[in-house]
Amino acid sequence: MSDELLRARVVSGSGRFADPWHPFAETSAALARIAHERGFDVEVRADVAAAIGGGDPVDLLVLNLGDPAEADAAEDDRVREGLLRHVAARGGLVAVHSTLTGLRMLPDRRSLLGGVWVHGASMHPEYGEAQVRVLPATHPITEGLADFVVDDERYASLDVEPDLVPLLAHEHEGALHPLLWARQVGAARVVADALGHDGASYRSPEHREVLGRAMVWAAGDQAPR
Repeated sequence: MSDELLRARVVSGSGRFADPWHPFAETSAALARIAHERGFDVEVRADVAAAIGGGDPVDLLVLNLGDPAEADAAEDDRVREGLLRHVAARGGLVAVHSTLTGLRMLPDRRSLLGGVWVHGASMHPEYGEAQVRVLPATHPITEGLADFVVDDERYASLDVEPDLVPLLAHEHEGALHPLLWARQVGAARVVADALGHDGASYRSPEHREVLGRAMVWAAGDQAPR
């Protein structure tokens, strides 16, 4: 492995990509610390369209975004083209929590992310103590980990790909709902994590461990450990 650090960029919700419910600056800083602890050269950017579509490639994109209430054709084109270019270049992608509610400028966001929030169909139970189940699928992101508890907001009834294999899930009204999964999309690796509402989520050592592993896995075999 090269001595040169792999580059990670946390893209933090701001402007159209922010909302009143999620403290993006706080959670993006926490995501950056996790990436740094895993050996990445990491930066946080809040200029969303430029950070994704500006033509400055990185090895790993971590998206921590809200769902814009209004479209902006020029910005949306830039974000869409930048994301598709990143994935085509085998860049790793980790999409966190409210990111799954947006990115509607993508032609088929579900096929890229594996699962998305559908307004009017998806929901979440009241914020609070969440019992997170580690499912039995063998994967380096969750291998050897046990079920854990985290204070968070648990997305439920997401629209997911038929072949989705969840790695983490929670139970709501007698059904299991995926919380985290990992996918190969062409030559790129994509992880979606429906947890991460606020800073409390990132103070959970188990969630931090899962996210750190997810970043390493998404960045590929040459990523730092």
